[in-house]
Formats: sequence, structure tokens, C-alpha cells
Amino acid sequence: MARKESITVDKILDTAFAMTREEGFGNVTARKVAARAECSTQPIFRVYKNMEELWDAVYQRAAEFFQNYYEMYPRVSRVPFANLGMAYIAFAREEKQLFELLFLTEAKEGMRRKSMYELLNGSNGNVFYEINLARVQGCREPSGLFMKMWIFIHGAACMTLTGDYDLSNQETMELLENSYNSFMKNE
Repeated sequence: MARKESITVDKILDTAFAMTREEGFGNVTARKVAARAECSTQPIFRVYKNMEELWDAVYQRAAEFFQNYYEMYPRVSRVPFANLGMAYIAFAREEKQLFELLFLTEAKEGMRRKSMYELLNGSNGNVFYEINLARVQGCREPSGLFMKMWIFIHGAACMTLTGDYDLSNQETMELLENSYNSFMKNE
């Protein structure tokens, strides 16, 4: 009777993804994944041609994780871009390592990297929805307004990584809504 393989592709990917969330993407090496999965490196390279293929799988899992996070994040504002901003900033605060992988680091060789816009827009057209919402609410240049808001949102999210952003969710929402309204007045 053939021996059942206990180290599956799911276990390897789950392990590498968990390591990325906890320790950062730079710590995902074959030896470290094997040690954490309690196996040799042989099962890793039986499932993946090379580390680049595993890194790509981890990146794709992180992109899916962000999409699910965004979809589940509560929508509390009717102001365009405010909910998107809240989710993005919260993701940076709660998932620092994944945020860094998705939005701040260059792709390793062999990774199919998505642009920031692709990650934000997702399969449901999240950014497109927000731009249309701004248009419906009277914004003449919603794409330009999105860029202004995005610079602000991305800056706030990056500040969470360094500990320089300590505003509460309520303060953050007020800031996002006030920024949108200010940009609208100057349009």
C-alpha cells in the first residue's frame, strides 16, 4: 500500500502565507517553510518548480485575502472614497506584512504582480463604483478627485506602518469625509 503524502500543496501554501503575514515576505525561504511545515524541502519542490512559483502563489493568496478583507469591511459612509480609504488604512494597520507585500514592495522574479489599481478595483469594480458615486453626487472630475484622495489615503496607510498614525476610526472617517468635501469645493 502506498504511503499517503501528509505534506500537501495546501499545507505548503498555508504555511508560506502564514509566515508572510507574521514575519514578512522576505522570510519565506524553502528551508524556513520546510521547518515550519515540519518536513524537508523535498515536498516543496515536488509541488512547486522553484521558489518563484511558491512566491507567486503566496502573492496571489495575499491579493485574494485583501479582496475578501475589503469586501467584508463595513460600509458606514455615503461619501465617495471614504469607505475605500477606511478599509485600506485598516488593512495596513491590521495586516502590515501583507500590506507591504501588496502595495510597497517590488515583485520578485517570476511573480505576476498586480498594479495598485487592479488590487483596489478587484473583480467587483470597487474603484469604478466609487468614481461613479462621486459623479452621481455632482463631481465633474471624479477620476482626478480619486487621485487626490488616493494620495491622502495611501499616505495615511503608510504612516500606520511606521507608527506615525494614531487616529481612531472615527477621526479617520471624519478626516476622509472632510478631505473629500474640501477637494470637491476646490474642483
